[in-house]
Amino acid sequence: MSIRAYSKSRNARLLCVAFAAWLIANSAAPAQPVNVAASDPTWEWLVEKQVARIKIADCDGRMWGVVAWEAQPGVDTKNPDPNLRSRPTLGMPILLGMAASKPNKWEGQIYNSEDGHTYSASISLLDPNTLRVQGCFLGFLCGGEKWTRVEPQNAPATTPPPRTPAKPGNKPKTTVSQPEPGDDVCSRALGSTGLTHERGLK
Repeated sequence: MSIRAYSKSRNARLLCVAFAAWLIANSAAPAQPVNVAASDPTWEWLVEKQVARIKIADCDGRMWGVVAWEAQPGVDTKNPDPNLRSRPTLGMPILLGMAASKPNKWEGQIYNSEDGHTYSASISLLDPNTLRVQGCFLGFLCGGEKWTRVEPQNAPATTPPPRTPAKPGNKPKTTVSQPEPGDDVCSRALGSTGLTHERGLK
């Protein structure tokens, strides 16, 4: 092999090695979230167990969240106020008065209809599409989960069953769809029905 051919071959190998090193370094670098500092949690979020969606809105500088969709219709049977134990959980406020405490983090309270308790809580954006929700009872027994940002919807799309003629003596079957919550999260959260969240949730 001539000196010129050897030099070309060596340069080609060095170029391939340099390119491979650059490729490995860039693929190993963690992807940085885009515009996390400019993000906010006002949107609709799917809870970790995928049984409900929570719509969050900014109400005079505080974040409030209501149940915007649920897989199974529920009733607030564990509410400490007996007058509210028959209200639907759909449209019910669960994130209460979350105030900004640091970048991408808000603190306030969360209502858990499964046990009727209101907990100290915080929400924080891990990235633009992931919301960390954490709640603590009496300053301890803390737990949390991650919610996923989704396209807003009030109820899952369903196709109505074909209509069949009713037989004599039989009542026609009807399908029950979930009611759609109002778009105004703030009016629901602050008691548009005349019952404030303090009376209903604490």
